[in-house]
Amino acid sequence: MASSHSSSPVPQGSSSDVFFKIEVDPSKHIRPVPSLPDVCPKEPTVTDQHRWTVYHSKVNLPAALNDPRLAKRESDFFTKTWGLDFVDTEVIPSFYLPQISKEHFTVYQQEISQREKIHERCKNICPPKDTFERTLLHTHDKSRTDLEQVPKIFMKPDFALDDSLTFNSVLPWSHFNTAGGKGNRDAASSKLLQEKLSHYLDIVEVNIAHQISLRSEAFFHAMTSQHELQDYLKKTSQAVKMLRDKIAQIDKVMCEGSLHILRLALTRNNCVKVYNKLKLMATVHQTQPTVQVLLSTSEFVGALDLIATTQEVLQQELQGIHSFRHLGSQLCELEKLIDKMMIAEFSTYSHSDLNRPLEDDCQVLEEERLISLVFGLLKQRKLNFLEIYGEKMIITAKNIIKQCVINKVSQTEEIDTDVVVKLADQMRMLNFPQWFDLLKDIFSKFTIFLQRVKATLNIIHSVVLSVLDKNQRTRELEEISQQKNAAKDNSLDTEVAYLIHEGMFISDAFGEGELTPIAVDTTSQRNASPNSEPCSSDSVSEPECTTDSSSSKEHTSSSAIPGGADIMVSEDMKLTDSELGKLANNIQELLYSASDICHDRAVKFLMSRAKDGFLEKLNSMEFITLSRLMETFILDTEQICGRKSTSLLGALQSQAIKFVNRFHEERKTKLSLLLDNERWKQADVPAEFQDLVDSLSDGKIALPEKKSGATEERKPAEVLIVEGQQYAVVGTVLLLIRIILEYCQCVDNIPSVTTDMLTRLSDLLKYFNSRSCQLVLGAGALQVVGLKTITTKNLALSSRCLQLIVHYIPVIRAHFEARLPPKQYSMLRHFDHITKDYHDHIAEISAKLVAIMDSLFDKLLSKYEVKAPVPSACFRNICKQMTKMHEAIFDLLPEEQTQMLFLRINASYKLHLKKQLSHLNVINDGGPQNGLVTADVAFYTGNLQALKGLKDLDLNMAEIWEQKR
Repeated sequence: MASSHSSSPVPQGSSSDVFFKIEVDPSKHIRPVPSLPDVCPKEPTVTDQHRWTVYHSKVNLPAALNDPRLAKRESDFFTKTWGLDFVDTEVIPSFYLPQISKEHFTVYQQEISQREKIHERCKNICPPKDTFERTLLHTHDKSRTDLEQVPKIFMKPDFALDDSLTFNSVLPWSHFNTAGGKGNRDAASSKLLQEKLSHYLDIVEVNIAHQISLRSEAFFHAMTSQHELQDYLKKTSQAVKMLRDKIAQIDKVMCEGSLHILRLALTRNNCVKVYNKLKLMATVHQTQPTVQVLLSTSEFVGALDLIATTQEVLQQELQGIHSFRHLGSQLCELEKLIDKMMIAEFSTYSHSDLNRPLEDDCQVLEEERLISLVFGLLKQRKLNFLEIYGEKMIITAKNIIKQCVINKVSQTEEIDTDVVVKLADQMRMLNFPQWFDLLKDIFSKFTIFLQRVKATLNIIHSVVLSVLDKNQRTRELEEISQQKNAAKDNSLDTEVAYLIHEGMFISDAFGEGELTPIAVDTTSQRNASPNSEPCSSDSVSEPECTTDSSSSKEHTSSSAIPGGADIMVSEDMKLTDSELGKLANNIQELLYSASDICHDRAVKFLMSRAKDGFLEKLNSMEFITLSRLMETFILDTEQICGRKSTSLLGALQSQAIKFVNRFHEERKTKLSLLLDNERWKQADVPAEFQDLVDSLSDGKIALPEKKSGATEERKPAEVLIVEGQQYAVVGTVLLLIRIILEYCQCVDNIPSVTTDMLTRLSDLLKYFNSRSCQLVLGAGALQVVGLKTITTKNLALSSRCLQLIVHYIPVIRAHFEARLPPKQYSMLRHFDHITKDYHDHIAEISAKLVAIMDSLFDKLLSKYEVKAPVPSACFRNICKQMTKMHEAIFDLLPEEQTQMLFLRINASYKLHLKKQLSHLNVINDGGPQNGLVTADVAFYTGNLQALKGLKDLDLNMAEIWEQKR
């Protein structure tokens, strides 16, 4: 057991096993060493693992059927077991399995054929080893076969006899028990075990000796080569020593001086850097005092720039400096303090700007201060400063009204401020002229206030636009520089030759001398001009060196503000274009809000005065004056702010509606009183009404101005002349025409009430039509006025009055149509309905006149008898009544209407006469009765045609006779 398993010549699990298995010819077998016979076959001490036993036997059905020992296969093999009915049948192929042919292996053969060719080519390229190797392989295989006789337990890597299981497996002590009469047998087993172990040892020693003999030549060759290697190493060591001596001499003569120069250059550059760092530290040390100086002069932008520059220097160039470890946080706190100071300063500026005396001066207060504040707020992204300005505007608007009221009340002696304490109550005690002057003063102050707000917001807006423009230009320059740098990088060859010495590039060492002055100049830009000499340590600590450092971080550009001041737009404005655009829109919205604020305060002022119905009690001229003042203010604010506010306009519209209602009720009540007192007699027409009608004929719908003196000399006329036609009218209609003109003039003065006025005027005209119908046709005047009867003259006069109104309805319609928006033209249909109603009324009056005569004809002609004398009394009476009718209406109605009326009366007369003649059986036969009737008719015709204006009237009296059938 002297040899270990690790010294076995047979490789275990190596790749050489595969090689040996491939190369050995399988036809040649090495006969294994026969094992010793077992002396104790019943209870073997050591069992051969490769020995065949009955347990290795394996039998299956095909083996049993194909047993070669059977001379003849029994034909009843299956019938004995399965019965006589068993018949050999052919197995039908399965339908679910495909039919496999040679074509299915074609693709596989093509792939394998290519691999086979490659394999054969490799075998030809790598021929078999020489005879020695074959012999070695053969010997090795023989040795391996011998080693296989050694039990596997000895070959295990973890073989150790101190393990009880391993020891009991190798030396089974149970076989050495001498008790029980088995001593001879145990002695034989022990001897056999000893011989086996000795045999295993011999096999191992033979293999070890064989391996040594195979490798002895290589061992002695290695020992011989060792002396040669030692000689080579000695010579190499001497050559290396000589080379080192030569390199040391070259380094001393050629390199040491140059490297010393480089070290000095590096040392100088480091000293310059240290000096610049110290100077920069001194400058940074003066940041806080300089910021305090700038804040004392309200230079917020400069202070913020200085803080931003210092913070950048601390983060980039002075990072890690222990003495400045708290400076960053201190600067942040100082920046927050500046934010609060700027907001407070802007609030103070807004208050002083908006509350200064409201005079005609609309210039911006301290424009440079405003620009500085806005830039500082934009730089710090404090975009809520517009809200502060909006709040100040609301407060100022309230104060403007309050101060105006106080001034006006103090100038009014009638108001006792000791008795009336509240300012609103004092304001309500003002009469209309005083209150109107107060409102006018408020509107003028609001106009100046809005102009100032607009001027201030224009400055802020221009600052925002300048920052936006600078951002866009900076972006364009960056894009251009990036394109140039990309083109430059593509065109240059980056071939760098360098030599490393002490961890640095020599090229960098030379470059430091060139780049350092640039860095020094760049740093000195924060302290002084680029061409100035570096300051000493004493001068660095002075404020002069640090004040200029707050101008900008990198680069600033100046741009002109429309207000007249030049501003510096810093490049570190971190506002995006969308934020700046939104801020510009908010500025415009703030201007709109200022207009809305003024209008809202004006509305509240109006409503406080209107609580006691003051505005509703104004007369037409006062309300028109108030309306024009408010409309002027609305237009002025729209022109200033660019947008029309609706609150004051809505209040004006509301008051206008109340005014229209009161205006209409007053005139409707007046018309009702006039109609109730109208006796329906022809009235004289004063000269002023004739002038009024004449102005209407000229196309001017307006109330003429009263001319004192000239009207006194002119006498009233009997009729009203309208475009050459005479109108006999009653006094109510004259006043109605004036009222209609007041409606039209009110529309001109207050265009916003056009639709309401149209509706009210339509109602007024309808009321006049219906009420006059009730009084005249309905005989209401008998009870209201006390008339005894409604005469034909009353009827004709009423008809002529209606005709006069109908004449002016198209003029009124055209007046309203010119002032209505196109969407409301449908309201003009009211005039069409009114015209139809008036025509119907006129037709009813004419029918009434005809009916009066018709009843008279029926009464008189029913008693008519054909007898002498001629003319008869009946016809004389009829002609008398016709003459009265003509006298009553001829001076009132136009000639054409009179003729048409008498034609209708004549038709009624002929109808009744024909009826009576038929009743009397008088026919046109030329007899005596016919002659009497003809004489009466001739008398009637002569009298009728003798009336004025009826001479050419075609009476057609032949229709009184029955036509012969």
